[in-house]
Amino acid sequence: MKTLYKITFLNAGRIYELYARRVSAGSLWGFTEVAELVFDVHDGVVIDPAEERLRDEFGNTRVLHLPMQSIVRIEEVDSKGQSTIRDAATGEKVVTPFPMPFKPR
Repeated sequence: MKTLYKITFLNAGRIYELYARRVSAGSLWGFTEVAELVFDVHDGVVIDPAEERLRDEFGNTRVLHLPMQSIVRIEEVDSKGQSTIRDAATGEKVVTPFPMPFKPR
């Protein structure tokens, strides 16, 4: 079984929680390399909006170089939990509203 890490970091006033298979000291001084990001694969209709947003933002990323000062915590975990985006000030989950069609006037 491959090692799995939960990475918690600050980005633009938000706390991101991602899962990855590889974390190492980066070749760029002051950065931590996070690679082989893990996202849920949904076969059904129910989709977690935070997970979908993270997949849209980081889905094509081969290696994520995070500044060391932005990392809150790196945990080695047994299984993947829910990836989330939280507001850094309140800790509440950031929910992107579902786009609604415009009302005709």
